[in-house]
Amino acid sequence: MGAKYKHFVPLAIDSYLTSELHLHGTMELKLFRHFLAMVAEGPLLGAEGKSAATEDGEQERSCAIRASSKGGNRTPQRQRSASPASDIIKCLDMKKTALLDKSIASGGVAGEYTGVETVASFGDSASELEALRKTAGVFDLSGRGMLVLSGEDRVRWLNGMVTNNTRDLDVNHGNYSLLLNAQGRIQGDLVAYNRGDYILVTTEAGQVEKIKGIFDKYIIMDDVEVADVSEKLTAVGVAGPKSREIVVKAGFGIPELVPGEVVDLQWNGIGATVARGLGDRGESYEVWFASENAAAVWDALVMAEAKPVGFVALEWLRILNGIPRYGVELTERYLPQETGQDRALHFAKGCYIGQEIVERIRSRALLHRGLAGFEIEGPAPATGSPVIGPEKQVGEITSSASIPVDGTNRTFGLGYIRTELGVPGTQVKIQEANARVSALPFQL
Repeated sequence: MGAKYKHFVPLAIDSYLTSELHLHGTMELKLFRHFLAMVAEGPLLGAEGKSAATEDGEQERSCAIRASSKGGNRTPQRQRSASPASDIIKCLDMKKTALLDKSIASGGVAGEYTGVETVASFGDSASELEALRKTAGVFDLSGRGMLVLSGEDRVRWLNGMVTNNTRDLDVNHGNYSLLLNAQGRIQGDLVAYNRGDYILVTTEAGQVEKIKGIFDKYIIMDDVEVADVSEKLTAVGVAGPKSREIVVKAGFGIPELVPGEVVDLQWNGIGATVARGLGDRGESYEVWFASENAAAVWDALVMAEAKPVGFVALEWLRILNGIPRYGVELTERYLPQETGQDRALHFAKGCYIGQEIVERIRSRALLHRGLAGFEIEGPAPATGSPVIGPEKQVGEITSSASIPVDGTNRTFGLGYIRTELGVPGTQVKIQEANARVSALPFQL
């Protein structure tokens, strides 16, 4: 995890280490507990007797903690304690994206998204969303997690781990998969690319440690090695109807690519790879390259008239497109078919972890709830707000936002609802507000 313990907040529950930080049975867990034990014996002091929590002048900066069950963020406040032993403290420096400082210098506002510190907005999220929908926006993906799978058994082995057919991927093509446990519950999501001599797996930064841990657990007698290359490779994304035009204008001479296809090329003497998105953002592209070239690639795309956008606009676009996010709509509470992600499932590929449950649901048509969109006549409801049907609760909200669409703020939400009530047009109540079930993506 490469954490530094600089910004401190109270912690009194040892189980938090495993339930929230996922440090299950690792040496890092032992070292972290040792660190907490030392803290409990007395304050950590700097060279001049000051608390190490304030030595670097960042005592005003909050420490964001990712909530594992809802995918939200919490900013714990420092509390007073009666004794040093009860003032056990914990903090992890959040990973910063390679372009964060540059983006802040250009007027960006920082925040936490998908487990990394990145730019929330460049000052006008409404116009940023407009660019993503109607022209093209460029955004920082340098916090993306990347794993490389090598070894002679890599193709067969990965195909037995995930829900999609990665075995038959053509070279330089990728697809989207879910990672399940034996009970069919969702453990993560990822995109796997067949790169010939190796497989590249991309996912959100907050999932890398968990996914790598699961992968390592299931490598037994297989000739497979998993390497985390997240610090060596980085990425920038471009999305919108004019995204291909922008990428070409910036000097990346790409051919016509189908969704999920990648191409390697040289750009201004720099080795780079361009991947076309799988459709979750409409037409989109990702440019992968060595981290030290991030600023040059970003500047070229901005000069080509891509509008810089932050994660607020990207989150709005995600909701409008009806794409579930891991830790929010994709959690262990839900089964794969309930999420509506048929693109992640392949029913003829053979066995994989959780396949028996997925097949049972398909063959018996056992689906009691599903992901749906909601158009809400009121403010954005809180995550977890109940969806009320004619007589009782029939679902809950997982994501919602008041989104500026063509000059008008409208409230949209994603959530789960009982199958029989998930018909577009069904009227429901959410926090006393009238709401209507909508098909996904939303038709604007």
